[in-house]
Amino acid sequence: MFVDSHAHLDGEQFASDREQVIARAQESGVQAIVAIGNGDGPVQVDCGIRLAEKYDFIYATLGIHPHEARLADEAAYQHMEKLAKHPKVIAWGEIGLDYFYDHSPRDVQKEVFRRQMELAQAAKLPIIIHCRPNNNSENAWDDTLLMLREHWAPSGLPGILHCFTGEWKHAQAALEIGFYISFAGNVSFPKAENIRNAAKQVPLDRMLIETDSPYLAPVPHRGQRNEPGFVVYTAEAIAQLRGLSKEEIGQKTMENFYHLFPQTR
Repeated sequence: MFVDSHAHLDGEQFASDREQVIARAQESGVQAIVAIGNGDGPVQVDCGIRLAEKYDFIYATLGIHPHEARLADEAAYQHMEKLAKHPKVIAWGEIGLDYFYDHSPRDVQKEVFRRQMELAQAAKLPIIIHCRPNNNSENAWDDTLLMLREHWAPSGLPGILHCFTGEWKHAQAALEIGFYISFAGNVSFPKAENIRNAAKQVPLDRMLIETDSPYLAPVPHRGQRNEPGFVVYTAEAIAQLRGLSKEEIGQKTMENFYHLFPQTR
């Protein structure tokens, strides 16, 4: 009764036991996993598709992460345009802005973000957003939300704020333009009061849960490699905030996933 709406299963962290990790997820009640197709840059955006072709309950995305935006070129855009027609590709992402690491120049990040929103609209695919601000006054949230209002909201297509780490006001702004808010294991971290505050208020019919595997393993596995089966702990953390059971959070977020992606039913 759970869906892991965002997992990076292609990396070397899972090279030795990927099949066992996926089997454990099923044993934990995970009915669907979204394998994110970023890889290490444009030449690996089919990594999610390769996994999705092996497992009926795994679905794929594709996209150039802001970290690798500097590597984007016309050939990459054309390649993704073709891959987006694959029947197991359900969304475009993760894409967006990252001002914390600045692995790519910000003007390049913005242009690649904008271009991918255009491609996603043409493919009629929802987008999955990565947004990470730095620790100074410059705020990636302001720029991300502005770009979404200008370049995405007019399309009427939905999207997901993945691994939400902002304030409630940022979640509200995204909800207003039709986005879903996805919470990862860091909702359980002791210092993550801002995330918990948002998790208490996001409407239950607009919430998703994820692991962002192999990153951000929830309590009680914090510091370990994360894996899709641990999404149960994220559901449990949110359930405690909302006065519900983890099964109720799992069921509701699963229903939301199927509403957003009816082709996965």
